[in-house]
Amino acid sequence: MTSLLNDDQIQAALDHLSDWTQEGTALVRTAKLASFPQAIQAVNRIAEIAEQEDHHPDIDIRWRELRFSCSTHSEGGITQKDVSMAQEIDGVVDTLSGS
Repeated sequence: MTSLLNDDQIQAALDHLSDWTQEGTALVRTAKLASFPQAIQAVNRIAEIAEQEDHHPDIDIRWRELRFSCSTHSEGGITQKDVSMAQEIDGVVDTLSGS
């Protein structure tokens, strides 16, 4: 079982996740890719990682804009699993967008 992070731990994580914010009980990021196919490529890569980690972010696809929300629903909030998934998402988005 993974424990919830406290406010200080969440803020410390956000200090290293510059594109993320906290919205209620989730870490949230929006990313804009160059094209719809590139956005879908990002979703596919993130889906593979999520399956390996058995931890799945909510993903909203709007043309080439993706909105990610990471929360450990079974715990009712943000855990280290969410921070790790956010870092993985950043890696995929940065690689595809050339950042």
